[in-house]
Amino acid sequence: MVSAARRQRGDALDEKQFKTIVKNKKAYHDYFVDESLEAGIELVGTEVKSLRQGGVNLKDAWCDIKNGEIFVKSMHISPYEKGNIFNKDPTRPRKLLLHRREIAKLAALVSQKGVALIPLSLYFKGSKVKAQVGVCRGKKLYDKRDTLAKKDATRDIERAMKERDR
Repeated sequence: MVSAARRQRGDALDEKQFKTIVKNKKAYHDYFVDESLEAGIELVGTEVKSLRQGGVNLKDAWCDIKNGEIFVKSMHISPYEKGNIFNKDPTRPRKLLLHRREIAKLAALVSQKGVALIPLSLYFKGSKVKAQVGVCRGKKLYDKRDTLAKKDATRDIERAMKERDR
């Protein structure tokens, strides 16, 4: 996440400050990711506590643009166990925090046929929760098979290299 040049200068954030909560593996399987960007996400306190425990599912999540705002739909954040009346609905729409120009750019991209906004991951950046949102195009079945075949081939090559080095 942090470039080597910034690490050498010493002005980079500690690696401990970037903690991945969840990655949407299904998105990488079902879509080609053309572009991605970082967005803040509007959450309440008990949702953040639940995220710290890892109680989130991005599997079927998607983003919708309405009235110049972006919302994440179908993202399931489990209710906080020790919460009380402050727990919110687990699948409620959550607002993403982006600049107006970024939203307009994404709206233009999504208006094309076959393009969708998909949340790719959630992570902590310092004490803030950030979402990585991708502009994605759907894969056909033969594309998915091709991706799996390439992944298997690279795994076999790495395994063979490891065996040879012993």
